[in-house]
Amino acid sequence: MSLPAPAPLILTLALDAESQAYFDELRRQHFPPKINYLAAHVTLFHHLPGEDEARLKTELADACRALGALPMQVASLRSLGRGVAFNLENAELRALHRRLQTAWGPRLTPQDQQKLQPHITVQNKVDPTAACQLLAGLQADFQPFAATGTGLKLWAYRGGPWELRAEFAFAG
Repeated sequence: MSLPAPAPLILTLALDAESQAYFDELRRQHFPPKINYLAAHVTLFHHLPGEDEARLKTELADACRALGALPMQVASLRSLGRGVAFNLENAELRALHRRLQTAWGPRLTPQDQQKLQPHITVQNKVDPTAACQLLAGLQADFQPFAATGTGLKLWAYRGGPWELRAEFAFAG
């Protein structure tokens, strides 16, 4: 009997505690409760090969040692059609993503080969009218604000809640 294939891996950006709490609260308020089993997150890669976990951990630890905290601009809101997200801006995060894409290129899915558009989804899989209402409500008094990227998190995807496999703090 053969062992099951390792679960695919997801890479996310870790946020400072205050920002994490803010976005988690918005998800709690606006995400459909029966499918809201994840904390708010910024996905950098959606499907990395699980069989490469040990090597990925080494490469991510090395990359994070060279980076300091990333000051992010929460720049705007975005309609997802059936949800709402906050757009994030930071040139260094985009550069890190491109470096990792280059290193992992042949093993990436088409989705993970695309240009990074960092965002935090606070509502999804709702009626488009409800999404439009939330977007309008949030945009009414939106002002860009700061958040901080503090590191990276590697997760295993097993069909439901994600399993945290490793955390890497930005140490530079």
